[in-house]
Amino acid sequence: MKDRMKTLPFRIDSLILIAAVAAPMTACKSSTPPSAEPAQTANAGIETMVAHVQHSTDSLDIPARVTADPSRVVHIYPPLSGRVLGLRVLPGQEVGKGAVVATLQSSDIAAARSDFEKAKIEVLRSDRALTRGKLLLQHEVLSQADYYELEAADETAHSEMERARQRIHELGFSEDSTSDEVALRSPIPGVVLDIGTAAGEMQRSLDNATPIATIADIDSVWIVGDVFERDLATLKPGREVKVLVPAYPDLQLTGKIANIGDALDPNTHTLKLRVVLANPKHTLKADMFATIRVPGAPRDAVIVPDTAVLHEGEKTSVFIQNASGKYDQRPVTVGRSFTSGAVKNVEVLTGINDGDKVVTAGGALLRPMNGD
Repeated sequence: MKDRMKTLPFRIDSLILIAAVAAPMTACKSSTPPSAEPAQTANAGIETMVAHVQHSTDSLDIPARVTADPSRVVHIYPPLSGRVLGLRVLPGQEVGKGAVVATLQSSDIAAARSDFEKAKIEVLRSDRALTRGKLLLQHEVLSQADYYELEAADETAHSEMERARQRIHELGFSEDSTSDEVALRSPIPGVVLDIGTAAGEMQRSLDNATPIATIADIDSVWIVGDVFERDLATLKPGREVKVLVPAYPDLQLTGKIANIGDALDPNTHTLKLRVVLANPKHTLKADMFATIRVPGAPRDAVIVPDTAVLHEGEKTSVFIQNASGKYDQRPVTVGRSFTSGAVKNVEVLTGINDGDKVVTAGGALLRPMNGD
């Protein structure tokens, strides 16, 4: 009993020592956990602007091309079969009316001249027969009916000779000429759009599908654009529009809508819209790119850079900075896009109020992660 009492103080001291060592460890494990709210981080990469209602003019930009008026375009085909001896024009070259486009050598003209010579001989024969018939009719040796037959034969011979002469003229020759070369001339003044042959090539007048040259008078040109069916309600013939050409950034032309097509393209669901412009200096060239800008009615709208609008499928939204400095994602409805200087802007129809602080850059960083 006495021995147990002697060892008791030692055990108590040991327990006190162990408790003193374990106390700090227990205190660490039972300390209060940190707050669940995330700490406020620096808004690196986020830019904002104060949105204001601005005076906007709604406009519709229609992509287009410059084309020649089809009624002022001629395709020069060879009037007869033969070999092209030489071309006198190049694509893009301006030519006057009657200018030689190419020279063609053909044996067809020999056949045409032969027909003409035969017709001339037949005319001489029928003229002599008619003269003799008149004498016989006067002496009552020839009947009136037979004389009428001679007159009809003579008229037929003269008609055949005239037909042969016209054929030679159509081929570009004179009945008195002996040459087998014909000069193909431009029937209108204009610009050579295309060349479809080369010197030395054979050309066939009947089955030739490619013209020797295509010439267009571009003193007046068409600006033809494709307009979507959803925009037809705002477009009518006679409405004034502006035409912009990327080749001449400082050039702004004004015209009127001349026609809107009736045939809808089944693939693009667009209609052809045409604007006719005078082009006396030939500034506009065929196949140039252009834009038809249709101005609309002025109105008030909120306009922001297109970088402020976030797209998620068919939904569009922006981030708005609230009074506490945090950001709220708000759905918006956007209108037309347009460029002001080097900045591409978008019109916001609903979702933004005047004075809202809109995130214009870095909005994608504010999107909630994992659906939170």
